[in-house]
Amino acid sequence: MIDSGRFNPTRDEAEHASDDYVSDSGDHPPLAATESALDAAFRQSTLFDLGQIDVRWDADLATLWAFMTPLERPNSNMGLIRDTMAWQRESRRVFGGADGRGQDGPLKFMVLGSRFPGVFNLGGDLEMFAECIQRRDRETLLKYGVASCEIVDRIWHCNDMNIINIGLAQGDALGGGLEALMCFDVIIAERQARFGLPEVLFGLFPGMGAYSILSRRVGPVLARQMLTEGHIYTADEMCEMGIVTQVVDTGEGEAATAQWIKDHSAHHAGYVGINRAGRRVNPMTLEELIDIVETWTDTALALSDRDLRMMRRLAAAQTRLR
Repeated sequence: MIDSGRFNPTRDEAEHASDDYVSDSGDHPPLAATESALDAAFRQSTLFDLGQIDVRWDADLATLWAFMTPLERPNSNMGLIRDTMAWQRESRRVFGGADGRGQDGPLKFMVLGSRFPGVFNLGGDLEMFAECIQRRDRETLLKYGVASCEIVDRIWHCNDMNIINIGLAQGDALGGGLEALMCFDVIIAERQARFGLPEVLFGLFPGMGAYSILSRRVGPVLARQMLTEGHIYTADEMCEMGIVTQVVDTGEGEAATAQWIKDHSAHHAGYVGINRAGRRVNPMTLEELIDIVETWTDTALALSDRDLRMMRRLAAAQTRLR
């Protein structure tokens, strides 16, 4: 099993990482006689050296495990967004093979979890949102929203690979954290985890995929109810609605995920085909997501001072979790 290192890229390095991960210049050391092509790809890649995501390859399970390791608040700061996009792009680059999908390659499952105690992800960077709203910085808000939509789109489409995406919630998934989690083919949640879309509490709405995803998963009526009421749901409630696949006891999430993979590996191709058919029957496009995030951006800029104070209080509560 290969574990990640601890590399923290600079802002410029992170922004240009997608162009620099694997070089085709021929400057890499020659492939050793005992080194496989996959080993060489690992050696030439920074997949295992992301700043806020720890990645490990489990050859026995044909699984790429990834765990978010946020530096400060357990939310989707810009650094984590860049690392998430790098994880998606580099995973496909390393494991995609000649067809780009990895159809005959070793990777069959991708898992995303979190190492932050009690939290999967709390969603958007509320402090950054509040600052952008106060200075009327629409460009930065929209850029953040579009990047988030691109991540959601790639998860929904399984990174354009023949894989099964698994979300592992060992803690709370709120706002944008839940938006991303709901895109996975399979969601395994520990019983203590809580889930919700609380943006309505400060006059906003979850604009980076929630309505689109929920309307496809549970129907438009329940989707609207979940968005407008801001209710916090238990893992068991989410399972009853059909959003969470399996609920397990606290501390058993990783083991349960590994067991799910073992139980379903023999029928991997069938599950991939079923998931792909579902996306074809009820497609969700990046264009749809970006159209909605435009509305989200304009709604954010219309928030009142009272809404901004509530947003900052929630951001402070995230900070205290450290």
